[in-house]
Amino acid sequence: MFYHSLENPKNTAGFSEALLASLAPDGGLWMPDKIPTYSLQQAAKLAALSFADCAAALARPFVDKKFSDDDLQEICRDAYDYPLPLKTLAGYELDPSIPELRGDEFILELFHGPTLAFKDFAARFMGRAASHIMQMSGEKRTILVATSGDTGGAIGDAFLHQDGIQVFILFPNSGVSKVQEQQLTTIGGGNANIHAIAVDGTFDDCQQIVKDAFADEELSETFNLMSANSINVGRVIPQSFYYFWTSLQLKAAYGDKPIVYSIPSGNLGNLTGGLIARKMGAPIDRFVIGNNMNDPFVEYLASGKYSPRPSVPTLSNAMDIGRPNNFPRILDLFDGDYEAIRNVCWGASFTDEQTERHMRRIHAETGYIVCPHTSVGHMAMQAFSDGLDPDFIKVTVSTAHPGKFADSVERILRMDLDLPKPLSKAMKRKKIYNLASPTLDAIRNIVELKQS
Repeated sequence: MFYHSLENPKNTAGFSEALLASLAPDGGLWMPDKIPTYSLQQAAKLAALSFADCAAALARPFVDKKFSDDDLQEICRDAYDYPLPLKTLAGYELDPSIPELRGDEFILELFHGPTLAFKDFAARFMGRAASHIMQMSGEKRTILVATSGDTGGAIGDAFLHQDGIQVFILFPNSGVSKVQEQQLTTIGGGNANIHAIAVDGTFDDCQQIVKDAFADEELSETFNLMSANSINVGRVIPQSFYYFWTSLQLKAAYGDKPIVYSIPSGNLGNLTGGLIARKMGAPIDRFVIGNNMNDPFVEYLASGKYSPRPSVPTLSNAMDIGRPNNFPRILDLFDGDYEAIRNVCWGASFTDEQTERHMRRIHAETGYIVCPHTSVGHMAMQAFSDGLDPDFIKVTVSTAHPGKFADSVERILRMDLDLPKPLSKAMKRKKIYNLASPTLDAIRNIVELKQS
């Protein structure tokens, strides 16, 4: 598989080069030259595999000869050693053998990895793939990653103690939840290769610094920079795996019923992964996109005009992104055809007040607790469903454990949460981080100091 730059398709690279380079030399995003497709018969065989083995098979066409089939199987089995449940709001898992428990609405819980967020799926594959390549070459890398909450923790965990890699996590100061900040500032206890930097600005500022760093030829070459944000195609490709596999499980249970996924969206990487899966042959009819008040993509779906803008802080902070990185990739997947995008994607945006009200309603009616982001996704699914033939399968993607937003969830639901062990342990550790102004020079000074 070769990858081309969205700025200039003549700039190409193999998977390993694209993964480590993060961006093309012209600053463009990498995209695969061709999306592999699977027949119904081939897909049925993949559905019969475990998720980890299915992911390894799906990864095969996207990587290069530096990865054997055994390598991919080892990477995926090690990365995906946790469950991927489809649950109802009543709390039971999909079980086709019990008709009365099937229903037609599910929550896809993507938060059972080590950092309790969906970012673990992409980060753990990417971390192991990058380490595999670097072990062969012996080179060293400096990773710059901007986070609006969950990416930082997932990348820090995925690359912790890996030889030859230093990770610098940029997060907006006072712009992530208390638990998220505690998690990403305590990885490694200050004695490892993971360094947190609180930037006096927004996530968009953090993201721009990362882009500016790659555009700075001297800085990029001096520190052999690599990005772990979803600008890196190595983050986006693995996000197609869980859409492909879970949609096949649903098809096996429900036959020809249409399947619709609702995704709470910020940087659009999760949606891009879903669209890639659909193009590969996943039986997904449509995607619903839920935005908070940072909604340039929902606005685009409604008007055909894309207007990125500065982000504003909201309750669902991981989606506080006014300039989503992956919009060009979505355009590329549809050859820039607006009507084709609208035929597959539908969106709605919601206020914090609506988000809180819906969290209380779900808990009161079912006992199920959702994080603010999942609340936005579920509201979007309900808005999409209003007035439609109800005979389709609804899947709301739950991107994070509610405990990661314990301060907000406890206030909204007026209850105390029992934090999972990884989070309760993180809350007891001492935070270690640097504070920086939202400038490339400030970040450069910290990177130089830490590596001197």
